[in-house]
Amino acid sequence: MAEVDEEGYLVEPLDWNEQIAEEFARKENIALTDEHWSAIRFMRDYYAEHQVAPDARFVIRHLGEKNRLFELFPYGYVKQACKIAGMKRPRAWSTG
Repeated sequence: MAEVDEEGYLVEPLDWNEQIAEEFARKENIALTDEHWSAIRFMRDYYAEHQVAPDARFVIRHLGEKNRLFELFPYGYVKQACKIAGMKRPRAWSTG
């Protein structure tokens, strides 16, 4: 397993792979569906281009349904989506 910080986020987002996402999702009691993977892959592509996690509104727009992101990741964008997608914990966001 790749190195994680004290909160369970990857230290180095480039260490991420789909097996890590599956393990993180299991720890969050989330069974990843095609919709989850769509959000995760969008986040990974955004990170590859900008070297930063996308703002939740970009992921919401990508999914096409305003509140769907928070149905997929009920304990929050930062707590679950960012972690499962292999992002570092966004420092500017204190809540999900």
